[in-house]
Amino acid sequence: MGLFNQTWYLLKKEILLEWRSKYAFNGVLLYVVSTVFVCYISFNLTPGFTGSSGYPIVWNVLFWIIMLFASVNAIAKSFLQESRGRLLYYYSIASPQAIILSKTIYNALLMSLLSLLALLVYMVFFTNTIGDPLFYFIAVLLGSISFSTIFTMISAIASKAGNNGTLMAILSFPVVIPVILVLIRLSKNAMDGLERGADYGNIGVLCAINVIVIATSLLLFPYLWRD
Repeated sequence: MGLFNQTWYLLKKEILLEWRSKYAFNGVLLYVVSTVFVCYISFNLTPGFTGSSGYPIVWNVLFWIIMLFASVNAIAKSFLQESRGRLLYYYSIASPQAIILSKTIYNALLMSLLSLLALLVYMVFFTNTIGDPLFYFIAVLLGSISFSTIFTMISAIASKAGNNGTLMAILSFPVVIPVILVLIRLSKNAMDGLERGADYGNIGVLCAINVIVIATSLLLFPYLWRD
């Protein structure tokens, strides 16, 4: 069975298991909704604070902070929840490239759905200050994919190092920070309604980071898988 077929069947397995339990989806969705609600209550209880409508940069940065930690909660357990017996079974029926690709695609789909729901909840509680909603929507999708590729690779490495959460934080920090900075700049320009052509460079940077991370995962994961 070729790489494409293996990836497709493993992806269907991930979606089916999540559909049956809905553990990751419901848990992260609850985290996002509760965090947004707490921020909303905090802003309204702060004397003299006019809310997110008066501070668009607060609106934008707060959203990406919430999505960053939601991504960690959703993706960090990609390999941690797999039992040793199941991993051994995967080893006998699929290539390591198919396994890491299926995990990355599944996490990207999961985070894209959660990000869109989070954006809708965010816009319900806070005043909409987005000047270019379509371009902000594209930035959210790119951010979801970027978080998925990065944290899936780091989760795979951490799972082979005793599931060390500290190691995951250390490895992800130098990769996530540039992505966050580019996403905040890209989404801030979308909020201000600036010309889209000025942000094609930022989109190119995000795409390049994703390609590099995925290529690194495909090259590195087979060596991790042998252990």
